[in-house]
Amino acid sequence: MADAAQRLAGLAEQLLGTGLPVRLRAWDGSEYGPPNTPTLVVRHRRALRRILFRPGELGLARAWVAGEIDVEGDLYEALGAISGLVWERDDLPGPSLRDRATRAAVRELVRLAGPFPPPPPPREEVRRRTGALHTKIRDRRAISHHYDVGNDFYALVLGPSMVYSCAYWTEDGTLEDAQRDKLELVARKLDLRPGMRLLDVGCGWGSLALHTAREHGVDVVGITLSREQAAYARKRIADAGLTGQVEIRVQDYRDVSDGPYDAIASIGMAEHVGSVQYLAYARTLHALLKPGGRLLNHQIARRPQEDEGEYSLDAFIDGYVFPDGELAPLGRTVTQLESAGFEVRDVESLREHYALTLRKWVANLEADWPEAIRLSSPGRARVWRLYMAASALAFERHRIGVNQVLAVRTARSGASGLPLRTRVWTG
Repeated sequence: MADAAQRLAGLAEQLLGTGLPVRLRAWDGSEYGPPNTPTLVVRHRRALRRILFRPGELGLARAWVAGEIDVEGDLYEALGAISGLVWERDDLPGPSLRDRATRAAVRELVRLAGPFPPPPPPREEVRRRTGALHTKIRDRRAISHHYDVGNDFYALVLGPSMVYSCAYWTEDGTLEDAQRDKLELVARKLDLRPGMRLLDVGCGWGSLALHTAREHGVDVVGITLSREQAAYARKRIADAGLTGQVEIRVQDYRDVSDGPYDAIASIGMAEHVGSVQYLAYARTLHALLKPGGRLLNHQIARRPQEDEGEYSLDAFIDGYVFPDGELAPLGRTVTQLESAGFEVRDVESLREHYALTLRKWVANLEADWPEAIRLSSPGRARVWRLYMAASALAFERHRIGVNQVLAVRTARSGASGLPLRTRVWTG
């Protein structure tokens, strides 16, 4: 008799100490659990082998990317319910194998999972990395893994704006409106004017460079480590007739030497820098600015932990999305910028704005799912759907945030060049 779902739900309850908050459907067609909830579908017993071999997030992620588990119904509702069992149990002790009942449950789960060992990780997973963190070569490879997925795939997800960072929303605007407003917000905070030089660190597909050159008359140097991004940005700039005003380079920020610049924008790039390089990153940008020059640093932040020495990279994000990416608390970022010589003048949180942005990106992906698979792979499309939906919930629940930090390189006299009322851009 088909009963794998009930058996699996019972074992999960015993091992987790609580019942599953979603309905469960197993590979044998059986179902068990509360009605009128999303359904967690275990399509193959291989998923159990992955989870037993790598308990927690990485095993679940591998099964998801491989298509061995899925969700039917509202993905956000399912993730919200499951997160209480996987991501939000840091303060709860796990089951002890010293307990006889726990050992019996694990043995039963092994029998249910079928023959070991588990299959190899999905090909979308980053393979073993060697060498020190955040060298130029390793950073270039990490950026390529994330951004060289294909420009057409990103265009499907991001829409015509091709902006891959938090938008700036009003009550009734579209995604394109909100991304245009974010680019304009950055330009106003930097007080960009005709003839100024702007360095766009992590320029993506050239959207900020295009906007500031066209709307504010600045000369822009945009740098990226992604060759696919650079090629796309250069074509957009040529099509707009701005080749003489905007230069796009495939270049590491550590290799920029043609300062000084009047202003620097770093939008959604500093998450790739890493704690071991962050002070050097801040000092490099400080040295590239003129006295009185402004930096706009737009960066995702995590909540601080009691013991910062215990921080580790998220297994799913590190393995499938942003290899070697690191999130720092806002306070640490501000301290590092100040240690590099900057004066921090303004901090604005855009946390809720990013949640709205991510939900729009997920909707774009889901609306053209077959094309997304064609442009990437089934596994890659599943990675992006899970990571963006889970990130939206993380922003909504204040597990992570995003902040724009405006800093200035003051003159020797102490003059900042900013007006007495700094937030002139809010008008």
